[in-house]
Amino acid sequence: MLPLKTDFPPMEAHSLDELPNSPDWQFEPKWDGFRCLVFRDGDSVELKSKSGRVLERYFPEVAQHVLELKADKFVIDGEIVIPSKEGFSFDLLLQRVHPAESRIKKLAKETPGVLIVFDILVDETNDLLTEKPLRERRKILERFASEHFKNQKQITLSPASTDRSITEKWRQLFNNKLDGIVAKRLDASYDAGDRNAVVKVKWMRTADCVIGGFRYGKDKKTVGSLLLGLYDETGALNHVGFCSAFDAKTKKELTKLLEPLVAPPGFTGTAPGGPSRWNKGEEKEWMPVGGDLVAEFKYDHFSDGRFRHGTKLVRWRPDKKPEQCTMDQIK
Repeated sequence: MLPLKTDFPPMEAHSLDELPNSPDWQFEPKWDGFRCLVFRDGDSVELKSKSGRVLERYFPEVAQHVLELKADKFVIDGEIVIPSKEGFSFDLLLQRVHPAESRIKKLAKETPGVLIVFDILVDETNDLLTEKPLRERRKILERFASEHFKNQKQITLSPASTDRSITEKWRQLFNNKLDGIVAKRLDASYDAGDRNAVVKVKWMRTADCVIGGFRYGKDKKTVGSLLLGLYDETGALNHVGFCSAFDAKTKKELTKLLEPLVAPPGFTGTAPGGPSRWNKGEEKEWMPVGGDLVAEFKYDHFSDGRFRHGTKLVRWRPDKKPEQCTMDQIK
């Protein structure tokens, strides 16, 4: 029996604008995937998400690779990612959250997941390591990986360094595979759910986008979110994301600005819409905008043709033509 229960929550991180500049910290890439605690106890494998969701049903190939390791008792912390031509695809990860087992099996073969490991909580001798400082856990993990990950392409050790300058090299090397950088205190134990010993710095970028439409908020009276577009090489305006971080005053101002501009088509390429897997298949109505509104937006990651998360409005760009807002600026 493992010394940890499978409902044990992972360590968390809090966000900062700058990485700490001190020898007391270890730096690691912040991978763009699903955080996952892996529990192996003999022939039993459980993959748990940060929210406590059971993941082995959605990533059976990852669970199988864990079972293939020679060590038959351990608990490790890592990230499940799915490689794509552009880096790692979060969209392909989301496709796994699907009720049909046959569909999951098909995707597991076509786009297999990879487990990137960055911490160890229980080693193969069933020793609990959570009270040990990170500098000791990392050495144990490196030894564990050298012995057990050697012939496994689908399970790999995440790089780590105490040299802050290495983070810029990671940025250039891994590019779209990363969300940013994580820093962890070397003297810290593994405290479940705690945020004090781990910080994360996301790489933020900006892009000029066309306002191709909007959605009303819950009150259905004021604008709730802007729908953003970028032109592709064919001249089509594709929906690439949204921006909804507005206060009540700004929402009223946006409503006055945008309602007179409502006109089809809004987007001439890919458009918003379609059922949402997170809202019981419900479609959210949107209003097309036919003006020439361009604005600069701050974002942290772009993959699979859209912004991964919500964006933040930086400034309006009346000096910019809509046709200048192309996918090239993202690349």
